[in-house]
Amino acid sequence: MNSVKLIGTVGREIHVKEFEGGKMLSFSLATDEGYVNKNNEEIKNTVWHHVVIWRELAERCEAFLTTGKMISVEGRLTYRQYVDKDNRTVRRTEVTAFKVEEILKKQEEAV
Repeated sequence: MNSVKLIGTVGREIHVKEFEGGKMLSFSLATDEGYVNKNNEEIKNTVWHHVVIWRELAERCEAFLTTGKMISVEGRLTYRQYVDKDNRTVRRTEVTAFKVEEILKKQEEAV
């Protein structure tokens, strides 16, 4: 089963493309992970993920996704490759989302 669920922060402006069959949104999502090393120091690491959303879900998400917003994304991993303008082969792993939800922070819930 090809399934992934991420909770993170939208990292850059949403890129929108329109096609005959609808819209496609793409953006980066930052997830944080961390651990405490043997010196009792907290080590944090940010991992960036490329997320792609298609059609009706893209239409709905375009209305609320903004940089800095915390969201939950469920989808599948997609692997693709292409040749860039410098004639180099680029391989990219993407999350093709089928579910996106906004996560409210504590102070937002209280309003």
